Amino acid sequence: MTTPIDSPLLVTGLPRSGTSWVGKMLEASGEVVYVNEPMNPQHPPGHSPGVLDARVTRQFQYVSTDDDAEWRRAFALTLGLRYQFRAEVRQNRAAYDLARMAKYGTAFTLGRLRSRRAMLDDPFAVFSTGWLAREMGCRAVVLVRDPVSFVGSWKSLGWTMHFHELLEQPALVRDHLGPYVERMQRAVGSDDWLARICLLWEATYDVVDRAFRPLPGVHVVSYESLVREPLDGFADLYGRFGLTWSAQAEGRVREATTERPGAEQGSHRWSLTGGLSRTAYRPMGSATALSTFRSRLTPDEAERVRELTAEVAARVLPRAATEV
Repeated sequence: MTTPIDSPLLVTGLPRSGTSWVGKMLEASGEVVYVNEPMNPQHPPGHSPGVLDARVTRQFQYVSTDDDAEWRRAFALTLGLRYQFRAEVRQNRAAYDLARMAKYGTAFTLGRLRSRRAMLDDPFAVFSTGWLAREMGCRAVVLVRDPVSFVGSWKSLGWTMHFHELLEQPALVRDHLGPYVERMQRAVGSDDWLARICLLWEATYDVVDRAFRPLPGVHVVSYESLVREPLDGFADLYGRFGLTWSAQAEGRVREATTERPGAEQGSHRWSLTGGLSRTAYRPMGSATALSTFRSRLTPDEAERVRELTAEVAARVLPRAATEV
């Protein structure tokens, strides 16, 4: 079975793997409606029933065919660009929520009238990639970031992983995480933050490689490869997704990958570019994007990350992507 070229789009991968950047570059086509992290368990951007009228209860919520009636209904509305105004007002009435409702309500309505395609930028949907591709007809790009850079980014933000978020999802454990259950159970409560984050990277991209890469319409690409050759890389993605690679889109990619002083500063700040939003995307050149880990991890930490993730990295990353 093939996925139609004009299907809805999903941009996913673990948080801090470049999904916001890739999503914004695809949005530059003018042919999609950008939907930011509807499955994020935090509000904002998640818990917005106008955007996705389903209850997200976990980080990396897993959707399977076991009991997916609510998810099918909700995603059919989201991917059909049908904003749920009443549901949103019932739950969220703060000034920011109303401004966001106006933004998304307008974008969904105009996008539907202009035959635009919904594009979900959502790292928290990574384990649901298979369901979204098979059951909802999405075409997906899954971003893989070099594990050293990934761990360094999480360290700089003070992020960690609580594996009960995964272990308390029986269908996810049954379908994908069986080989990792014992290690995840041991990691619960461990103070070895580096090992926990490495285990998250290893398990996630093992699942991506084994279960999702073979699916029609799913494309796995390394963040570093896109950073090194952004024009060629995005021209390829545009072609895979049936988007028009125009002079405007090329110029937007070129601008976003031009080196700027302090480019990485201010990640997750508010932006009014293209409407009120809060994403991790910030323009930066390849020199910055490929070298930030050097100031975040010690040489010993970087080497340990390499050792802990070596087997999966050898399968999911091209050789050049690990030479940072």
